Amino acid sequence: MSSDNCSGDIDLFSGEMSETDIQVVTSGGLRIPAHSAVLASSSTVLENILVRPEKLRSSERTIRILGVPCDAVSVFIRFLYSSKCTEEQMERHGIHLLALSHVYLVPQLKQRCTKGLAKRLTIENAVDVLQLARLCDAPDLYLRSMKFLSSNFKKVEETEGWKFLQDHDPLLELEILQFMDEAELRKKRTRRHKRELSLYLQLSEAMDCLEHICTEGCTSVGPCDKEPSYETQPCSKFDTCQGLQLLIRHFATCKRRTNGSCLRCKRMWQILRLHSSICDQPNDCRVPLCRQFKLKVQQRGDDDLWKSLVRKVVSARAMSSLSLPKRKRVDEPKMDLGHHEVMNFRLAA
Repeated sequence: MSSDNCSGDIDLFSGEMSETDIQVVTSGGLRIPAHSAVLASSSTVLENILVRPEKLRSSERTIRILGVPCDAVSVFIRFLYSSKCTEEQMERHGIHLLALSHVYLVPQLKQRCTKGLAKRLTIENAVDVLQLARLCDAPDLYLRSMKFLSSNFKKVEETEGWKFLQDHDPLLELEILQFMDEAELRKKRTRRHKRELSLYLQLSEAMDCLEHICTEGCTSVGPCDKEPSYETQPCSKFDTCQGLQLLIRHFATCKRRTNGSCLRCKRMWQILRLHSSICDQPNDCRVPLCRQFKLKVQQRGDDDLWKSLVRKVVSARAMSSLSLPKRKRVDEPKMDLGHHEVMNFRLAA
């Protein structure tokens, strides 16, 4: 049936049930025979209309559903009987069906429409669907529409729907622009958080490598009571370990170490201090200066910024140990000893 020609009567249920006792009238004059019991059981709004006192009702047993195409009303009434809606019907009448399901309180159809329209968002209909989702109290569809519109804003703002929105609904336009600003801020925070987490994981790995070097030894550096061997096989974190060994070798021979003018030596001091802040066995620890740093902290204390760093590295270390069995070693972050934030750690005098 074409929505261009809605006049006349239509019997959707001929031969399926007992004789109909009410007619649904659409904007185009179409009359759809129906059963009041079915309509009342499917929609509390329709039930309230049907049980109104007779003096408030028309003498003719009709219910008027106006403002939407005739075909959409037919699909709506069919759904009240069968709880079914085809993909083709959703494609053609999804927007109108959402409005009807909201007005007449048919939650099952509203859920179907919300999901169906979310899958069918386009550049052209994004603004219309967003407006309808807000009017029909469909938060999931509203959020999906907002995200779609935000991701495709340059194209959407060229549509007639957006131009109409600017002229007639400035409040919604403001909501959209605020959503886009907040989404961009969330992305920036997420990127910053990932960078920080990567740094803390790198520092955590450096702590593991430092303990490994000072207790077992690696390819070129080892504990003072053990001669390192170049024949030793690289460890599982050799990229980080090798960089740390080079730093230790420099630290041991640098003539500018004591006056604080060497940036590489400063980094080594900071790594040793960080280890001491994390280490829970200073009396048995083989890492140089661990006990000395502990005593210094007991005497002078640590600043809040350093305490925050220690907490975050400890947290990253715990996360790394929990997830370690689930990922390959080659995927683990590698320590970048030249990272500017590592260089900028402050070491108390």
